[in-house]
Amino acid sequence: MNSVSADHLVKTYNKGSVRALDDLSLEVAEGTVLSVLGPNGAGKTTTVRILATLLKPDSGKAHVAGIDVIKHPDKVRELIGLSGQYAAVDETLTGWDNLVMFGRLYHLGRQQSIDRANELLERFSLTDSARRPIKTYSGGMRRRLDLAASLIVKPKVLFLDEPTTGLDPRGRMEMWGVIEELVKGGVTLLLTTQYLEEADQLADEIAVIDHGKVIARGTSDALKSQVGGERLEVTVEAAQIAETTKIIERVSGNTAHLDSAIRTISAPVSTGAKALMDVLRALDEAQIHPSDIGLKRPSLDDVFMALTGHVAEEEASEPVRKKRGGKK
Repeated sequence: MNSVSADHLVKTYNKGSVRALDDLSLEVAEGTVLSVLGPNGAGKTTTVRILATLLKPDSGKAHVAGIDVIKHPDKVRELIGLSGQYAAVDETLTGWDNLVMFGRLYHLGRQQSIDRANELLERFSLTDSARRPIKTYSGGMRRRLDLAASLIVKPKVLFLDEPTTGLDPRGRMEMWGVIEELVKGGVTLLLTTQYLEEADQLADEIAVIDHGKVIARGTSDALKSQVGGERLEVTVEAAQIAETTKIIERVSGNTAHLDSAIRTISAPVSTGAKALMDVLRALDEAQIHPSDIGLKRPSLDDVFMALTGHVAEEEASEPVRKKRGGKK
């Protein structure tokens, strides 16, 4: 059963001159994580805003937990949580005050709001800083508090729009841990990101979008297989490059590529470890001793480049508003 579905969504801006979504369709199965992967401007935020009832499409349909997001937005909002790209909290209030306020905005009783705030502060390791003003929080602490606020009503479906934007590597790892905990608790999650390793780490499936279209979908391994099998890489001294290239091409049956800056020759191979052993034997017979040799699987970076022709960080045009959604 799908918890989230989008069917042939179209959305334009600037009187139709910017086509943010171009017949986009996707589904998220109940209890799974779908990562929507794409560069800035690909349509990720527009997709989330439509599914979270903050924006109406020009055409197409969307459902969350079987409810039409266009016809019954209020019912959808009762079931979802949303954390946007920017931590939308009141910096003059404490973390505790912010969460209690969100509880009251969701029409929880005073005591229930307090209990839920305390529970979430402990869950996100913010108890020690609960009574400090938000303006004293680090970026990672703000993001955790923002995510906590989106969980006030224990949503069945959670939308995270680039939740680790602006975080340092440590903060990103901490947020990954929080997200993995939520998934174990049974939350259905749609996660947008432009960090390829984030999609690889967290998602059950990945939908790659570019220019408002889904251009590929599958598991991380399935997408990587579209690029091809493993690559054999060998680094040698400059004087040994020519002979090493001949050996690699003979064993692999493919044309080798040379990265002259680092003296590394590579070629795709279909036999994996056998090809590696065959090359090692041939190099030994030729008295060539590589400084490095190994097999490399294609990364999601390779996948994205192969599918789109550009890197995932490429900028494009998509209106983004620094505003929390879902806190009605």
